Amino acid sequence: MALIVQKYGGTSVGNPERIKNVARKVAKFQSAGHQVVVVVSAMSGETNRLIALAKEVAGTPDPRELDVVVSTGEQVTIGLLCMALQDIGVKAKSYTGGQVRILTDSAHTKARILNIDEAPIKKDLDDGNIVVVAGFQGVDEHGAITTLGRGGSDTTGVALAAALKADECQIYTDVDGVYTTDPRVVPEARKLDKITFEEMLELASLGSKVLQIRSVEFAGKYKVKLRVLSSFQEEGEGTLITVEEEQNMEQPVISGIAFNRDEAKLTVLGVPDKPGIAYQILGPVADANIEVDMIIQNVSKDGTTDFSFTVARGELDKAVKVLEAVKEHIGARLIVTDRTMAKVSIVGVGMRSHAGVASQMFRTLAEEGINIQMISTSEIKISVAIEEKYLELAVRVLHKAFGLDVAA
Repeated sequence: MALIVQKYGGTSVGNPERIKNVARKVAKFQSAGHQVVVVVSAMSGETNRLIALAKEVAGTPDPRELDVVVSTGEQVTIGLLCMALQDIGVKAKSYTGGQVRILTDSAHTKARILNIDEAPIKKDLDDGNIVVVAGFQGVDEHGAITTLGRGGSDTTGVALAAALKADECQIYTDVDGVYTTDPRVVPEARKLDKITFEEMLELASLGSKVLQIRSVEFAGKYKVKLRVLSSFQEEGEGTLITVEEEQNMEQPVISGIAFNRDEAKLTVLGVPDKPGIAYQILGPVADANIEVDMIIQNVSKDGTTDFSFTVARGELDKAVKVLEAVKEHIGARLIVTDRTMAKVSIVGVGMRSHAGVASQMFRTLAEEGINIQMISTSEIKISVAIEEKYLELAVRVLHKAFGLDVAA
């Protein structure tokens, strides 16, 4: 008998029929002798509807009250799922984040989990119940409702699995696992049977939308076995995300390719080449809560240099305003922007033991006439910034060049 935490996303519980389908699926696991805790999101589109409603009432809703409103989406789903389970003769009990006592900090709309009181859940499981918990939400020390930010139900699922010392945390989505890249861009993309936390963390941070990055961090930290499965398929093992194990067989060099269309580049031209100039440029940008991605500084010429960095496209105008305000102070000649950037990244723990991965990537792109504008690397990933119009071509040729279309 295993203790399993299952998380179902908004599309999985998008209407009454799908909720009944989830109930039947969950009941099968219990009838096989397992204890099951289910975490659910709001029905698809519901959170957006509630946010829109709040904005109709107040242009800039108070974060505390916004959390009160948006948390109701999951409350509806947990009640409906328990009704569906009871309707097929299964004992079930629902809990909001506050009732479970998922204790968070007080950062409304983006709270972090501090502690979970797992005792009531364990008692209900021992009494033969399936326990259904609202994802995405908790309470702070003052009893105020908090939410965990977009995709927070994944984090709730993993956190509950860690607190309960569950055998596995299963994340059910509208895809049947983690793929070598997006199958909509590369039809030959393959589903991976297994991937390490490190690789999944990189893929999630670089544009892969399968899992919320915080949930992967949480799972890695607490060694929670994580599995991605499809809500809409009865069969299939999905993809297991696990700690890298010492294996006799060598890891594939590259496990996957991630990409992000949402990039913009800023270049500050003609800044004095002196100590502290990077801080003078990036400090005000960070103070404005704008996240910087890739950074490159050109070789000094006549005592000046050009400094380039990328930000999310939606943050570009805000970043330009910040830089215009400090332009004279830092002695810059001009600020140039480019909204047509995209980022392509190759990820794999096998890079650690294989030389020549970067040169193969650069050669492959060069052969297609794709110009690399910026590069950033870590131990297990290489990212390049290119023109967005070449993005899909770049992903396809890299996928083929590294043999990702061929089963290992």
